[in-house]
Amino acid sequence: MSVRLGYMPGAFGQGGEDPDYLRKLVAVGDKYDYDSIWLSDRIVSDKFSLEPMIALSMVAAWSPKLKFGTSVIAMPLRNPVVLAKQVATLDFLSDGRMLPFVGLGQEEPEEYEACGVSKERRGARTEEAIQLMRRLWEEDNVTHEGEFYTCHDVSVTPKPAFKPSPPVWIGGRSHAAARRAGRVGDGWFVSSATPEEIREGREVVFTTAAECDREIEDDHIGIILGYYITPNVEETLPKAYNFVTRHRPDAYFTEYSAIGPAEKIIETIHRYVEAGAHKFVVRPLCPAEETMEQLEIMGREVVPHFPL
Repeated sequence: MSVRLGYMPGAFGQGGEDPDYLRKLVAVGDKYDYDSIWLSDRIVSDKFSLEPMIALSMVAAWSPKLKFGTSVIAMPLRNPVVLAKQVATLDFLSDGRMLPFVGLGQEEPEEYEACGVSKERRGARTEEAIQLMRRLWEEDNVTHEGEFYTCHDVSVTPKPAFKPSPPVWIGGRSHAAARRAGRVGDGWFVSSATPEEIREGREVVFTTAAECDREIEDDHIGIILGYYITPNVEETLPKAYNFVTRHRPDAYFTEYSAIGPAEKIIETIHRYVEAGAHKFVVRPLCPAEETMEQLEIMGREVVPHFPL
């Protein structure tokens, strides 16, 4: 099974002073043969954040080969019919390069309030939305009467280029998210997870899928891996610490990140591969002014070890 290395911008707020920043990020991916580029979803935030579906349309136009995805889109906050139309359009125009990875969204109740959605039962809402989107991509004249969404005799066109429909991976480190991936997803995608947690969660995903009489491809397990390539690990750790987006109270960030020379990053990736992860989204743990350099070093010294 092949290993895929994608990438995403570093700390939130990067590029806010430069409208050409995203184009530069795309150029780095094309130059160094990264597999994919990823954007996060923050609808309400005091930090600079591009709306991912709009921004990814620019990625599709600028790059003829990069896959692109949402890491991850807040599914409960989105109308699934509108999102299905957006994903189908992007996938059609890019010849099958759209990767709609979804999750439950952030914990802050104000974002749900601002979007007019209750936070209660967001897991069930997400599962119903995924099933409805998949039907809209694969069928015509869809009628759906669910707990959260209702539509009668509707169609979405164009249909996605990826057949039968784009793979919907479920984001989240918890066993609940892994079980959701097994029930309704096409893959499992996590951040801030150790190799052992990948191994345990993978077992949950595939056990749940079997119980639901579903099949998920063996290599459809992925992780966001924070990294910084440097020969001076001790000097770099305090700086990298400041750019971890999600610190865990039960594990220091070096347990689920890769800090050190290129050889250390390659070794860390192999540890995750042995645990069962095959899609990686690397994220530089550094300030905005160092991001391009870090992505270029990764592209020169690490990406060639995992060819497409």
